[in-house]
Amino acid sequence: MSKLKEVLFRQCLDYVQKRMDAAQQGIDEAQQASKEDTKSSAGDKYETGRAMMQQETDRNMAQLNEANKLKVALNAITTNLSSKQIENGSVVVTNNGNFYLAISAGALVADGESYVAISPASPIGLKLKGLKANDQFALNGKDYKIISIL
Repeated sequence: MSKLKEVLFRQCLDYVQKRMDAAQQGIDEAQQASKEDTKSSAGDKYETGRAMMQQETDRNMAQLNEANKLKVALNAITTNLSSKQIENGSVVVTNNGNFYLAISAGALVADGESYVAISPASPIGLKLKGLKANDQFALNGKDYKIISIL
């Protein structure tokens, strides 16, 4: 049971690490390009280029900060506990799909089954939190019945 949670947790961690790596690479590339940009007689062109590189650095820094927040949220999850009600880190099997309540990381596959990693703050995450097996809820015109919680 906790093996499935561990696999899904690792996939979410990989997702966050890839986002962090991409943001860091973007920052490094923008800073390198800024260093290589030499001032020419066309001063405005130089200043515009530097401003664009600074904007790119700022955008990548924001993405890196968001990825760090996701990593903090993941690190708060315990994969070896089991609960009868849905909480952060729960794997939820419903009649309309399987969910992993952790972070918004999209579609995951483990043991040949598809899961959707969702944030507890997402609309469906808010609906799921605190529910138990056999509970039901509706969201966006779909009825969900909780079959099991791992």
